[in-house]
Amino acid sequence: MKITKDFKPSSGKQALVFDIYRGTTHDGPGLRTTVFFKGCPLECLWCQNPEGIRLASEIWYEKNLCIGCLECLKTCPRHALSATEEGICIERSLCQACGKCADACPSEALSRIDQRYTVDELTAKVLRDADYFRAFNGGVTASGGEPLLQADFVGEFFRRLKENSISTALDSCGFADFSAFEKVLPFTDCVLFDVKILNSQEHQRFTGRPNERILENLRKVSQLHKRLWIRTPLIPNATANEQNIRDIGRFLQQEIPDAFERWELCAFNGACESKYRKFNRAWPFSGLAPLQEAEIDAFRNIILAEKIPPEKIVFSGIIAQ
Repeated sequence: MKITKDFKPSSGKQALVFDIYRGTTHDGPGLRTTVFFKGCPLECLWCQNPEGIRLASEIWYEKNLCIGCLECLKTCPRHALSATEEGICIERSLCQACGKCADACPSEALSRIDQRYTVDELTAKVLRDADYFRAFNGGVTASGGEPLLQADFVGEFFRRLKENSISTALDSCGFADFSAFEKVLPFTDCVLFDVKILNSQEHQRFTGRPNERILENLRKVSQLHKRLWIRTPLIPNATANEQNIRDIGRFLQQEIPDAFERWELCAFNGACESKYRKFNRAWPFSGLAPLQEAEIDAFRNIILAEKIPPEKIVFSGIIAQ
């Protein structure tokens, strides 16, 4: 089942957030809280957060928690639920995510994915850890999804954090009008910018969008003297191939050689497959093994051959020994 995106930027009065992780160490410098904003213009086949794609509230279902009471069917005003041999099926075209089924479910097999916050509410929530941010040189990262789909809100949220001397980081796929960047970057200390695939046709094949806008935005961001971290997911049969890594390395070295602080290559992770089951969707990368250490070494050598300074190269994620 393909997720249908409601591709409309948020007005900014409230944010739609699908998760908040405290104590992260990989979404920017130091110890951080990462806020995952809902909505993304891309639809990467390997997406680790499929619940973050639609800019709309959603319900998902965990079969292993279901006790078969069928209370949810009685409460749904849109008759979007049905009982099947595989459990409860949600007809997404009918569901308005009112949450009545989740409220009625005694085992929490049905649950809301997201929560709405005002700027005051979200700022107060993350500032609970302000002492930790300051003690460990961290801060708050806006991730997603794509936080720039809610740029008005994120810009105001970051402004409030800066007023409280909290460091901010923007984690972006790069596909947005640059006007969205302009609302957020004045209050941003570090930008984590995805460069997934350099070939535009291949980029569209795997993410649903070409990459010309992404690369142009990266060129503009690189001129703003922000801390800039490039991120590339290493996905077998998609991004993790010699030509793509060589092409990205060459682009970085030729176009923005002095602007980026590090290039992080994130090894493939299959932990997200359980999320797809909650949507009753198959994950195309199911069953693929983690990258081998020898493969990582080969990618490192390719990058070094493109004259990327070794101190800028970072590999993260699960690597098979």
